[in-house]
Parts: sequence; C-alpha cells; structure tokens
Amino acid sequence: MRGGFSLFPIMTYCVAARLDAGLVFLSDSRTNAGVDQISVFRKMTVFERPGERVMVLMTSGNLAVSQAVLNVLTRQREEGADTLWNAPDMFTATRLVGAAVREVYHSEAAALHEQGVDFNVSMIFGGQIGMEQCRLFQVYSAGNFIEAGQECPYFQIGEAKYGKPILDRVLQPDTSLDEAAKCALISMDSTLRSNISVGLPLDLLVYDANSLRVTHFASIDEHNEYFRMIRGTWGERLRQVFAEIPDPLWTNPDAPGSLVPPSRVHQPLRMEPADAARSAYVTPQVLAEDPGKDQPN
Repeated sequence: MRGGFSLFPIMTYCVAARLDAGLVFLSDSRTNAGVDQISVFRKMTVFERPGERVMVLMTSGNLAVSQAVLNVLTRQREEGADTLWNAPDMFTATRLVGAAVREVYHSEAAALHEQGVDFNVSMIFGGQIGMEQCRLFQVYSAGNFIEAGQECPYFQIGEAKYGKPILDRVLQPDTSLDEAAKCALISMDSTLRSNISVGLPLDLLVYDANSLRVTHFASIDEHNEYFRMIRGTWGERLRQVFAEIPDPLWTNPDAPGSLVPPSRVHQPLRMEPADAARSAYVTPQVLAEDPGKDQPN
C-alpha cells in the first residue's frame, strides 16, 4: 500500500435508471482484495437539501480513490467557490465531480503507478436541482462523462455483464419507478449469483421527479423478505419458462422449427488426422526409397 491506496482492484455492481417518473439507484456494498479479504463499504452517497436539490453518487473501482474523490467533493471550500451545494444545475454539478476525479488523479496517480496500480474509478451521478428535469451521468476515470438518454435510460458500473440482459429487455423511459426498482433488484440478483466479488447488503434509492427529497430508501440484507422473494421467484419462473420451450428437433428436417432445416447443408468444419495429412504429401516413390536410405551403397 502506498499513501493509503489499496493495491488491489475493488469490485462492485451499481445500476441506475433515469425514467420519466424519476430515478432509481441500486448499489451493493462488497469490497475485496482477494478471497480472504472481504469487507463492507457502502458505495452510495446522497447529497440532499430538501426542497432544493437531491443528488446521488455511486462509485466503483479502487476504494481509496473513490473515498479521496468524495473527500474533495465534501471538504470545506473557500467562500464563493463552486460546490455541489450551490451548482445551478446537474450538468455543472457533474463537471465538479469530474474535476474532483482529476484533482485526485494529479495528486495520487504517479504514486499508484510506481506500485503497479492503475488509477481506477468510475461513478454514476444523478439527481435533480430545482425544477430542472432529472438527469443521470456516468463519470469515467479521466473525469469526462456521458448522460443517459431516451435510447439508453440506464447506466451500470462494476461487474455489469451479468445483470445487463434484464435491463435491456425491460427498462424503457416510461417504465414505472416500482417496475424499475424490481428490474434493478433482479439485475443485482443475477450478478450476486454469478460473481463472488458482489455482495449484500444493498442500498436501493427511488426518487420521484420534482419531489426534491429522497422519496424511498431501503437497506437490503439477506433477511429482507421482499428480496428473498425476488430471488426465489425469479429463479423458479426462469426454470419454468425454460422447461416450456420445446427441445430442438434433429430427426425431422421438414418439421416447422427444425434445428436442421433441409434448405442448407449442415456440416462442421473438419480437420484431417495428422497421419492422413502427412500421407497426402508423401508420394509412393519416396516411400519406396526410404528403406534404402540407411543401407550402404
């Protein structure tokens, strides 16, 4: 460790959605530096001034880098400086998050590089300031960012691949907040089942547009009845749907839905055995001459 910075990657999974009705944020809380070093650190931080602004920041990557960025964002600034508490809109607030990432990079990246550690952090930042519409951003380790839109209303950071399919199939801008929260929890369950570096407890925050306060929040552990129902029901229904899908047809090419219709040739790419390949290049004449090579003239 150098300067308090972990030399190990810290994995997590966070997902957030920007919908017509508001915002949904979900994060796990597991950090690990190997299978025998498992800890719990919450990845979601809320900046709330009821009636004026609500902003939510979720982090993934090197834990020490993430905490350093948070420290930059929350420490006392000189009077008149721009902060998350006086930013006039979410775009300006997100630029401040990006600037904080770059500040930590300039102060710590060289020391990390000396230890063979990449400067690794990514963030999801969203919320509402005043009567501006809800906005959602993904911030990268260079401090640059992109914004969620109608075509893709959600962002993921960390171990994203396992929970992505359900998001792509379900989430649309007009999805209700409750449906989106349920979808996020199913996405998280898929990730928990497939990756040991993601773990309970979870933080789930749902924000109703224009409320300018945290609308719903739940801390979810292994005893949470709703999440246990989600895990059991989703797995059971998947197995049920899987069982209802017909098995592939191999022996009747003319049947509708056949896996091997007669309209094309079905043959794999085959390689010849090594001895067959060699014999194809050795002529009978050479074979006849070989036995005499070791005999005296």
